[in-house]
Amino acid sequence: MAVSAHDQTDIAAALVRLYVFLTQYLDRCTDEAARNSYPDSELRKHFDETRRQLMDILSVNPVVKRKLTEECDRILHLGASCLKLGAPDAQTREAIEAERAVLRSKTIALSDLVAVFRALA
Repeated sequence: MAVSAHDQTDIAAALVRLYVFLTQYLDRCTDEAARNSYPDSELRKHFDETRRQLMDILSVNPVVKRKLTEECDRILHLGASCLKLGAPDAQTREAIEAERAVLRSKTIALSDLVAVFRALA
């Protein structure tokens, strides 16, 4: 199946959205204002839809699909356990910051890629 430049841009943009939603989810663990300003149901709705779209696209590459699934599941589990406990302990806070750093790097790189793709279109 041939993929157009427009399709490639859409895939990269969907990954950016997914990483932004995961970051927002982790932000809710340590920031009460973030929890109050963006209802969990809205965040989850957008995240679930974006994840579903990406999983459909990634079905052509089971390795990448598995890696993204594991990453999402790990972050969702970390966030859920944090929100369940209330204030995170030092170890959980450190794990959240580590995940946020990875998400930030991926988001920046993919955002730059999307910007270049769009400039070329």
